[in-house]
Amino acid sequence: MSFAFQLLAEDSQTHARAGLIQTPHGDIPTPVFAPVGTQATVKTLTPADLHELGATLILGNTYHLYLRPGPDLIANFGGLHHFMQWHRPILTDSGGFQVFSLQGLRKVDEAGVTFRSHLDGSTHRFTPEGVIAIQEKLGADIIMAFDECPEPDDYDYNVAALARTHRWAERCRAAQRRTDQALYGIVQGGIFADLRAHSAEFLSALDFPGYGIGGLSVGETKAQIQGVIEVVHPLLSRHKPRYLMGVGSPEDLFEGVARGVDQFDCVLPTRIARNGAVFTPDGRINLRKAQYAADPNPIDPDCTCYTCRTFSLAYLRHLVIAKETLVLRLATIHNLHFMLETMRRIRQSILAGTFATVKAEFLARYEPVAEDQRGKKPKAR
Repeated sequence: MSFAFQLLAEDSQTHARAGLIQTPHGDIPTPVFAPVGTQATVKTLTPADLHELGATLILGNTYHLYLRPGPDLIANFGGLHHFMQWHRPILTDSGGFQVFSLQGLRKVDEAGVTFRSHLDGSTHRFTPEGVIAIQEKLGADIIMAFDECPEPDDYDYNVAALARTHRWAERCRAAQRRTDQALYGIVQGGIFADLRAHSAEFLSALDFPGYGIGGLSVGETKAQIQGVIEVVHPLLSRHKPRYLMGVGSPEDLFEGVARGVDQFDCVLPTRIARNGAVFTPDGRINLRKAQYAADPNPIDPDCTCYTCRTFSLAYLRHLVIAKETLVLRLATIHNLHFMLETMRRIRQSILAGTFATVKAEFLARYEPVAEDQRGKKPKAR
């Protein structure tokens, strides 16, 4: 199997670690933030843009790609890498998050989930074996087990869902045929420490090459998310990568890394860019504000992204007010550069032994907005 994780450094004051994931399509320096490419595209950007930004991993969404254009068509093009012309590592999720968010449109049983498409109402079926087969056709380097994603604060439901998730994990493990893809198990259990601990121990015994921490960013507080990571961290192998699924505001990167997380993804940078909001070292700003109407400065004078090297806040605000689509691209470039550069800085600080200082300096300056204080359930990654 052409997948391995090498641990290179660990911070002496926290659980932060720097490593390297080896895949058939290249190495992934960790910790890593992965831009989300739901439908085989990171919205508004080309693969060349992502190369220039230094992205080393992107995500595709099994649910959406299954519905259109379909896994068989993608397989006929040689898999996602050739279909979308991105030849660096790709991760596909299992579609479980999306299927279980279809309230009133899905029915769960022991074998799998029957659901209706959000596109046309047609009926479909996901099983652990079927989801693995779909992801093998998509051909990503890292694939995810099919899991059940319950509401995080319903204990009885989480008990039943966790038992089913574990049985499905065993079935996913048995169904895998390709040896050039790394299948991650997903730790579930809501906000409940005993369930999370049980899940981490059970999945560790199955010896997956990596582990996702799922079922978060659906309404919990930041403290609850951090508490879950603290529970599972000591129970997962230190020689396997840990992936905090769907969580990734700038402050989340520091707090997650400090608790031993190696991989992150989140729609936040691209989603807020399409709404005219951009990151700065002091927090998020809204490009629509009148105060930027004649501002000759870039978003961040210290930023080296194409947007900040080239355009003023006044121009960007003009594009937003005029509803010109160019601003979607320019804001996305900046936000992803901010996230990727922040993660590069985090990794360098771990290697240099200065992570705790860098974390304290960043969080002392960066002010999260109110909606970033809680996990937020995205409509679609």
